[in-house]
Amino acid sequence: MTQTAAPTRRRFLLAALTGCSALGITLSLAACATSTFPFIPSQYTFSQRQVQEAVQRKFPYQRTISQVFEVALTHPVVGFLPDANRISVQLDARFVSPFMPQPVDGVFTLSSELAYDATGKAVVLRSPTVDHVSVSGDAQAYTQQINAAAAVLATQLLNNYPIYTFKPEQLQFGGVNYEPGTITILTNGIRVQIVEK
Repeated sequence: MTQTAAPTRRRFLLAALTGCSALGITLSLAACATSTFPFIPSQYTFSQRQVQEAVQRKFPYQRTISQVFEVALTHPVVGFLPDANRISVQLDARFVSPFMPQPVDGVFTLSSELAYDATGKAVVLRSPTVDHVSVSGDAQAYTQQINAAAAVLATQLLNNYPIYTFKPEQLQFGGVNYEPGTITILTNGIRVQIVEK
């Protein structure tokens, strides 16, 4: 009886190992091998194009600031700042004010860190700051006021703005819940680590 069971056991183990090997090849080809679970990727990566499309949905944008400046923002251009682990957004701006003889065109660049908002299940822009404001010609005299208006706009416009929202099935498998962990800005994308909750 032992001799009959042994070959059967060997055949079963051989079949199981062959199946696992084939599964391993399939997973590596699908590029989703992970230490978390074979069917949940250990990370998601978003391209610059995806982030650009998400941010672009917010524009064009027009707002009156403190009843003094009317500001129109257009043409956002997203960039990555891996050394600072932040993303940048450059915007064309047009400022109109009764205190200025004519409208002023300019460009301002802001940068933001990224964070995970568990309520909305989204990666969001967090605490954006204005890094640089450039305005044309005669408007140099109003630089301080324009900088202040730009800072207010950055906070109102992009703070907590979602750039990627996870679907429920991306963060749950087999009754186990997962959530984004460390968010890393790369030169060509954003990597979000996925960890067990």
